[in-house]
Amino acid sequence: MRFFVATLLATASLLAPVAAFAESADVESTIKKVDTKNFNITLDDGKNYQVPEDFDFNGLKAGVKVVVFYTEVDGKRVVNDLDIVQ
Repeated sequence: MRFFVATLLATASLLAPVAAFAESADVESTIKKVDTKNFNITLDDGKNYQVPEDFDFNGLKAGVKVVVFYTEVDGKRVVNDLDIVQ
């Protein structure tokens, strides 16, 4: 039984760093391009951010400063939330 618990704890400690990659990140930048057809926003840093299909693009256009909260999924930045900076 001790061996089982020790193995379980060792496995959990090895997999813990993997969970860190699933955490959300954020970036503050200015919108360079809005692509409503492909559900994509490009910021002035040149990086693309995928938005959900039900995303509301109202008020978003080139030149608007935003804070984007995203998660990387399969190498793509997927938007969790977006706030316009006043």
